[in-house]
Amino acid sequence: MVQLTEVEDEHFTHAQVGPEDDEDFTDTDSEISTESHYDPSEETLADRLYALRDIVPPSTRGWVHDKYERTTSAVKSVVSFCGRAAWTLSVSALLVGVPFALAFGEDQNYAAMEQEQRMRELGGEVLTADGEKSGLSSEEIAAGIGAGGAGAKPAL
Repeated sequence: MVQLTEVEDEHFTHAQVGPEDDEDFTDTDSEISTESHYDPSEETLADRLYALRDIVPPSTRGWVHDKYERTTSAVKSVVSFCGRAAWTLSVSALLVGVPFALAFGEDQNYAAMEQEQRMRELGGEVLTADGEKSGLSSEEIAAGIGAGGAGAKPAL
């Protein structure tokens, strides 16, 4: 059978080197008073929330913080992308849409001027006919000026 014996290290048998007086030693029990200077009205909500951090384990706090950072990053990315897309679309609409609208309006003005010129020519022929049959009937005049307003379009 094995017998165990305790062997003391000679390092622990010597006295500790240092001052012998007990000036630095204080009894903490004597300094603790039963009277508390705590005033809950001076505590802010931030102080209270900061004190709750010890309730949640560090691993859970890390997980929540990681999810918060990822969500914040994703939201920032989406908002940034939407802003850039809106900028691109608005600038493209201005660069393409405004010249197109101006050209379309100019084309409408040309069409209106051509229609007006045709009406003047037909009106002049009717007035110069002097009662003789010029061969232009009301149907031909209507066809010449665009019957029912189908050929004429208002300008912008």
